[in-house]
Amino acid sequence: MNKIGFIGTSVLLLLMLLGAATFVVDQRQFGVVFQLGQIQKVVSQPGLNFKLPLVQNVSYFDKRLLMLNSMDSEPLLTAEKQRVIIDWYVRWRITNPQEYIPNVGRDEQAGAQQLNRAVRNAFQEEINRRTVREIISTRRETLMADVQRKVSEAVKGSKPWGIEIVDVRITRADYVESITASVYGRMEAERKRVANELRSTGQAEAERIRADADRQREVTVANAYRDAEKVRGQGDAEATRLYGAAFGQDPQFAEFYRSMDAYRASIGKQGDVLVIDPDSSDFFRNMRSQSASARR
Repeated sequence: MNKIGFIGTSVLLLLMLLGAATFVVDQRQFGVVFQLGQIQKVVSQPGLNFKLPLVQNVSYFDKRLLMLNSMDSEPLLTAEKQRVIIDWYVRWRITNPQEYIPNVGRDEQAGAQQLNRAVRNAFQEEINRRTVREIISTRRETLMADVQRKVSEAVKGSKPWGIEIVDVRITRADYVESITASVYGRMEAERKRVANELRSTGQAEAERIRADADRQREVTVANAYRDAEKVRGQGDAEATRLYGAAFGQDPQFAEFYRSMDAYRASIGKQGDVLVIDPDSSDFFRNMRSQSASARR
């Protein structure tokens, strides 16, 4: 039993020693071997590797593209002394851990913090030379390219950072909040001015159309009234002619008809009372003459 226990213990110690002496590097990482705080070697190829147990240790650094977003919202001054807010992001990667570790730090966060300061300084320098219009529209691409170039020069200076700047992009460019409110106020006032101008133009056009329609209506009504009066006059003339021709054939009947027509107009309503002297009334005289003629 003691021999079996010794063998088991020996195997266990051997496995522990082997585990302490080996390490695996992923294809997405760099493996950096340190000994007493100094870099001994950098492993960039994936696979199983060996190190001295208890003397050497391994740190891993990501070799993939890393993303850094702007960490603050401090306003920057343009060429017109306007304060603007710029939000940006940078895509970068570690290319040389032997330069990165002594000049930047032993993790990606240290590189992100230093890179944030470098990018912000580059943006401040470039924005100071440009107007708001150039930043927002006309020279935006040139601005991003110039910032990328300046940051690349900074990380490749006398003490290289061991990183590569792949891309720099602006995600937002805007005035500070106090200026934004006034800008929106001016935009709103301008839109209201245009709206009022269009409304006034529309009202003037509506009044013109309405006046023209009223004029045409008056002209149409006047023409219709003129034509109606003309037709009515012609009808009255024709009626007068016909009455004259008819009454000329029998004057007594004509006189009687006119009398009847006058009486009808005088007592045409219910309840009307007409007081007539039979001796002096032509109506009754005519009636008596008609009766006497009938008796004869």
